[in-house]
Amino acid sequence: MVGFGIVGSLLFLLMLAVLELNKNTVFGFLLLLAVTAGFAVLFVKVLHGGKWYWKALGWLGWIGAFVLILLLTWPPMKRVPAYEGRTPTYTETVSLEKGDVRGVLIDEGRVELYAGIPYAKPPVGDLRWREPQDPDAWNGVLDADHFAPMCMQPVEQPIVSSLKQIIGFHDYRISLSDNYRPAVSEDGLYVNVWKPAGKTEGLPVLVYIHGGTLQTGQPWYGDYAGTGLAREGVVVVNLGYRLGVFGYLADEGLRAESPNGTTGNYGLLDQIKALEWVRDNIAAFGGDPQNITLAGESAGSASVSAICTSPLAKGLFKNVLLESSTVASIEPPHSFRTFDDAIASGKELKERYRVNTPEELRALDAKTIVNEAYTQHFMTVDGYALTETPYESYRKGVHNEQAILHGYNSEESGPFLILGHASMKDYEKRIRAFFKDSADDVLKIYSPKTDAEAKDMWAQIYGAIFFNYPHYCLNRLAAENGIPVWEYYFSKHNGRLGPWHSGEMIYVYGNLPANSGLFNDADYALQKAMTGYVLNFVKTGDPNGAGLPAWENNTDSTRLMEFGETTGMIDEKYLALYAVMDRMAGWGAQPVDGD
Repeated sequence: MVGFGIVGSLLFLLMLAVLELNKNTVFGFLLLLAVTAGFAVLFVKVLHGGKWYWKALGWLGWIGAFVLILLLTWPPMKRVPAYEGRTPTYTETVSLEKGDVRGVLIDEGRVELYAGIPYAKPPVGDLRWREPQDPDAWNGVLDADHFAPMCMQPVEQPIVSSLKQIIGFHDYRISLSDNYRPAVSEDGLYVNVWKPAGKTEGLPVLVYIHGGTLQTGQPWYGDYAGTGLAREGVVVVNLGYRLGVFGYLADEGLRAESPNGTTGNYGLLDQIKALEWVRDNIAAFGGDPQNITLAGESAGSASVSAICTSPLAKGLFKNVLLESSTVASIEPPHSFRTFDDAIASGKELKERYRVNTPEELRALDAKTIVNEAYTQHFMTVDGYALTETPYESYRKGVHNEQAILHGYNSEESGPFLILGHASMKDYEKRIRAFFKDSADDVLKIYSPKTDAEAKDMWAQIYGAIFFNYPHYCLNRLAAENGIPVWEYYFSKHNGRLGPWHSGEMIYVYGNLPANSGLFNDADYALQKAMTGYVLNFVKTGDPNGAGLPAWENNTDSTRLMEFGETTGMIDEKYLALYAVMDRMAGWGAQPVDGD
């Protein structure tokens, strides 16, 4: 009995943990309780004191029953509810161009949320890999109380996502109300709108594009949800857009059938289509269509950077907020490729699936090609959405934004080097692999003497390559064009992500959870300052305002606002490394029209 009590109890707790982490249905927990009770009776009445092999078979039978329960009660896919609790409280009806809609009250009634409003037709069937089309009108009132499915993307097993939440974010919560997987579908072109509760008019608008390497992501994640800014008087819009192979496949056949001769930028075109929807509908939510700030983080920020020079987006927004990525360098380090490379990659994809025509491509099952996200997640110069690289456009004085707020984090490389830290053994090899003929220049600047120094220096260099340097490029192009530009450096550690890549978002958008053990008073004070700057920027185009330290315009690309244990202006840390990268890229050496 004692043996069963210790071993059985531990095994039972492990089974419960697996069901919880995997988000299995409540029925799975009930089945496990019933099966375990039956096994305990069997053990006591029959197996206890019997032959060892009968005991072994009993234990194996119990474990086998658990595996069967795990599979039979696998979490279903469902749309994520936008409301809190079991029953939503609905808003008044809002009339839009295509029909009427009502949302739900959240945040103790302070914020209205309208989730899952279509801004384009579902890009399925014959509309897969075509420019986004206007949505159909609907009859009656659309209940915008659930978020639309995430756009089609590779999906992790639920238990993997849960473990990442525990290990990376440290904020996992045990619950029986989330026993499902968020829905995923090609039909994902929808917006979510957060606004202050009640009648509003003429409010500033922030439109947010989520990150995820242009492969994954969803427009409702809590860190960048619109709740925090909406309660402060901003209308916030988040949007879904086609990802991976569905958003960025380039093919000559698709290009030939396009009325605009475009291919390879379907996700980018979705983002611009959503901006058009905002222009045409946001006044119904109390927003000012003449005062729109376009924002994004990581690949979302790279998208914002591209939209800044897209001829299709002229007049659709006023200012921009870019976090931890741009495509303003001569050769962007991620999220961008040449058109020739895009076409070649598309050709290789067709050869893998033995298809030739657009019709054959569209006949491929979405679940068959979804993992091609890893080969097709790059914007390109398609001659329509982008007529040239953003660098070339800025050098000619072509851009859409009137002011820029942007920056990067002190430990951008954190999540990307978890399993790939450098040591003295391989540090120089890594430097030479990337910097090649310029490696000696870098080794003079960063010369580690210990493994700890090698680890830290490579982490800094990696972050600079993929995130920091592109912001330095954008800042100089902005200053060259006379665009007011303010840059930040986020360095605040906490019990969660800290200053890793994406760690700043929860502060920027005012979404720190109340009474969380992961944050302290200094974090809440920093959030107040950061959202204060953001609120000023979305309202006026300038982050400065009463009660905040002066944020200098970064006209010489050397002074940043640090958000960390203290808030204040600092010198750019990586100028020597940037100089090496400039020489490698030939910064400023390319002649352009007007030079």
